[in-house]
Amino acid sequence: MRKFLYENSLSLVLLGITLLTLAGNAIMGHKQYNEDQKDHGQPEIPLVEYLSTGHFIESVFENWESEFLQMGAYILLTVGLRQKGSSESKSPDKSEQEEVDREPDPNRPGAPWPVRRGGWVLAIYRNSLSLAFFVLFMVSFWLHAWGGARAYNHEQELKGKPERETTLSFVTNSEFWFQSFENWQSEFLSVASIVLLSIYLRQHGSPESKPVDAPHSQTGE
Repeated sequence: MRKFLYENSLSLVLLGITLLTLAGNAIMGHKQYNEDQKDHGQPEIPLVEYLSTGHFIESVFENWESEFLQMGAYILLTVGLRQKGSSESKSPDKSEQEEVDREPDPNRPGAPWPVRRGGWVLAIYRNSLSLAFFVLFMVSFWLHAWGGARAYNHEQELKGKPERETTLSFVTNSEFWFQSFENWQSEFLSVASIVLLSIYLRQHGSPESKPVDAPHSQTGE
């Protein structure tokens, strides 16, 4: 058990933080939702019921959507683009053969099954990381729109207005795109920040940083 915890400590801690912050999001969102209910003379609802409201679903997936978009786009951009001096980039020297660019060898010890299988299975597997992030982005994008439409319709109901939105029609709503761009710009800024800051700054012991004594011009780890 100790070995398992040590070997998986990074993902376990990150998942733990995610669950804690998601719980905080639910608790605080539930409180805000019930305050709005009271302001409009409506009954409060329990926390379990709140988790199925558009208010909560929209708040979660509009953020997840931007995270998955950022990661998928970043993975693809780093295939062909370079930043000299960044620990996040491949070398700009075209004569250098990067380990990640070599052709998969089915005879390599421990090679995953898709590599040994070859064909269309390998074709998908060699791009599976970016594909997974874009699938997660599309799912989160739709849930953001679905939750947003439900939240919008609930607000209209509280105001006594007859207008209603479907999931598809809400995607054309300026509020939906305002929420999306609000999150997207911050995610791409954070990626650009680590790409540029890792040129000149260091963090001893982190694989996201170059060695402390490495020259600024060194690219990659």
